[in-house]
Amino acid sequence: MPLHSGRVVVITGASAGVGRAIAHRFARAGWRIGLIARDAEALEETRREVEEMGGTGLPIPSDVADADAMAAAADHVVRTFGTIDVWINDAMVTVFSPVWKMTAEEFRRVTEVTYLGFVHGTMAALRHMRPADRGHIIQIGSALAYRGIPLQSAYCGAKHAIRGFTDSLRTELIHDRSRIQLTMMELPAVNTPQFDWARTHMPREPRPVAPVVQPEVIANAVYQAVLHPGREYWIGLSTLEVILANAVLPAWLDRYLAKAAFSAQETVNLVGPQRADNLMHSVRSLHRTRGRFGAEADDRAIVVDGPMARVAPLAVGALAAFAAGMLLGTRTGRPGRHQLGGRGMD
Repeated sequence: MPLHSGRVVVITGASAGVGRAIAHRFARAGWRIGLIARDAEALEETRREVEEMGGTGLPIPSDVADADAMAAAADHVVRTFGTIDVWINDAMVTVFSPVWKMTAEEFRRVTEVTYLGFVHGTMAALRHMRPADRGHIIQIGSALAYRGIPLQSAYCGAKHAIRGFTDSLRTELIHDRSRIQLTMMELPAVNTPQFDWARTHMPREPRPVAPVVQPEVIANAVYQAVLHPGREYWIGLSTLEVILANAVLPAWLDRYLAKAAFSAQETVNLVGPQRADNLMHSVRSLHRTRGRFGAEADDRAIVVDGPMARVAPLAVGALAAFAAGMLLGTRTGRPGRHQLGGRGMD
């Protein structure tokens, strides 16, 4: 029998990191939660945590790279809970490596999970949301959706692709006058286990580029985005800086990242010969919410509406230019070019 009381959210990548933190946040609000990830045991742990926090969990072990599995997962959620109110795409994998040290298979796998996994999840959600003309899809993006950095070319490419896909879909929904909401959340570096289990071809253990935030910061921002839907939200000051700097000074940022971003993504510890990675298969022992960089991770971050963040610098610049014109006119005894009236508008 379907359980119709309470709202329903589906979360991919729900067994660890940001996805697990998001599940906890919605559980505390009493939501019914479809939990999708590859590892059945880790999902069962997450389900128990969800239920202890006041939610209802439905574990669905699946690989987001499998489109049929995502469609079946969405059907299972609707059969059980009666509907899908919110679908959150979060699952990801990455490889830390220069391009020339990676294989085509590695690029393909990162793309299948980190990009096509979002496409598959979105399509599965739309199959149920479009007939009802309601629902909210949230894409967990990154500042790297705007600015590629060294050592994560496959991941950056996938995040760029998610943004392009989402923008295209948004225009189609607007054209159809659909009431389905579509939101992108652009993240800073987050203290998750990915740095312990991501594949790497570098000599030293990978790490997040500082500054770092805790996954609960992202979970809270996502929950607020459900309550207050918007086109796009940028989380953390570093995200704003990266996106805006890339819009204004991309070539300068190329050189800066070439100089600084290699060492910023490595610790002093050498990669051990027994290091396991989750690119092709899950790593059972590392499923948890937080990673090992908690000592430097912040518990708070600013969250800014993306469209407003783009407009604000332009508005400030226009105001500064207007003020400079007025000041120049005052000093010379002539009206500035931006001054209203007279010949100042010529």
